[in-house]
Amino acid sequence: MQGKVSFQEDAMPVVYAGVDVSKEWLDVHLHPLGESRRFSNDKTGIRQLKRLLARYRPERIVMEATGKFHRPVHRSLWHDGFAVAVIDPLRARMFARACGYLAKTDRLDARFLALLAESLRPPAAAPPSPHIEALQELVNARSAAKDDLTALQNRSKTATTAVLRGELNRLVRRLEQHIDRLDKEIERYVGKDPQLCRKAEILTSIPGIGRITALALMAGMDELGSCSGKQAAMLAGLAPIANDSGARTGRRSIRAGRPAPRRALYMAALSACRYNPALARFAETLKAAGKPAKVVLVAIMRKLLVLANCLLSQDRLWTPNPP
Repeated sequence: MQGKVSFQEDAMPVVYAGVDVSKEWLDVHLHPLGESRRFSNDKTGIRQLKRLLARYRPERIVMEATGKFHRPVHRSLWHDGFAVAVIDPLRARMFARACGYLAKTDRLDARFLALLAESLRPPAAAPPSPHIEALQELVNARSAAKDDLTALQNRSKTATTAVLRGELNRLVRRLEQHIDRLDKEIERYVGKDPQLCRKAEILTSIPGIGRITALALMAGMDELGSCSGKQAAMLAGLAPIANDSGARTGRRSIRAGRPAPRRALYMAALSACRYNPALARFAETLKAAGKPAKVVLVAIMRKLLVLANCLLSQDRLWTPNPP
């Protein structure tokens, strides 16, 4: 119509963001806008990153799990309403290789994380609670101290010089005191949190799962009780992975997953084979079928994990099955 002008605003494209996290920097890439920026990995940099993201409100933000370095930005973005997914770094690297890129830089990593967000749509996940993060730090410190103690004790047994043996024995005593202090702090921390205390009570009610295994599961698998048994087995790396091709039926095997809970469950399975009647019968059935000893142990580990997940989801203690 004459004298009238029609305006049509361009629709804003759906934006996906990839954030490559390092100790010092936050590299962000916005896809499909093609914009890349770098911010410092501190409070100031996180504020600047949120101001940038607030302009585009990305559909999904993807970053890699990097120990402690990604936690502050993950928590800050989540509290401001951004959908953030944290993925395994190996998964991101394999995605980049599948795209035909072998080079690795922070800028490229951020770009491929944004492409992965659009292509795979990984689910957003809330950051763990501060209580769980603190428990994880304490349990991981205890585990590292136990490894150091074992190494020192082995060196002390093979040392032939009296001076060296004395020095190593002194270090062993100091580490033992350090572990004792960590044990007391862990117990104090769990005791003051009713939710953690209840979880520990449920887990330790299962024959075969002791206090150390329960703490390893609580710290290493916060998802227990809120996921399915199959998901729990996959998280711990205890689910048999198919290996078939054409007419060939390959042997199933376990791989990947979280090593700390899996190591704890290995020791628990050894105990459960002796003191858990139902699992002992299950183990005997597998042995009678000709299953190797390690296969039997892995099956017991998976049974223990699925049982723990079920009891936590129902918030009840273990009770023996009626005869």
